[in-house]
Amino acid sequence: MEIDWIWGLLGGLLIGSGGAVYLLANGRIMGASGIIGGLVDGSGHATGGERLSFLAGVVTLPFLLTLMFGAVATHITGNLAVLVIAGLLVGIGTRLANGCTSGHGVCGISRLSLRGLVATCIYIAAGVFTVVLFRHLLGIV
Repeated sequence: MEIDWIWGLLGGLLIGSGGAVYLLANGRIMGASGIIGGLVDGSGHATGGERLSFLAGVVTLPFLLTLMFGAVATHITGNLAVLVIAGLLVGIGTRLANGCTSGHGVCGISRLSLRGLVATCIYIAAGVFTVVLFRHLLGIV
C-alpha cells in the first residue's frame, strides 16, 4: 500500500498547528496572502518583523524537511510558463477573495466562518474546473 498520503496528512497538521499558534499568539488569522500583502503594500509595517519571521519559516521549513527526509515527488509540471501564469492567477484570486486557502480554508472553516466556507467552496470548484479544462480537455498540464 502506498503511503504518500502521510505527507499530505503531516502537511495539513503542520498548517493547522501553525494557524492555531498564530491565532493564539497574535489574535489574528494566519492568512499567508494577508501577511505577504501587508509587507508589499506597507499596511503591515508595524508587524513587519513577525510577518518576515512567518515567511522565513514558510521558506525554511520545507528546505529543512527535505534535508531530513529527502525530496517528495510533487508531480508539478516542468513548464515554467504554466507555473508563472498559475502563480499570478492564484495571487489575483487571493486579492479578489480577500484571503487565501490558509486564511479562509484552514482558519475560516475552523472558526465556522460562513465567508470562509463560501470562499473555500468557490476556490475548490475553480480548481476542479481548471484541472478538468487544462489537463483533461486541453492536455496542457
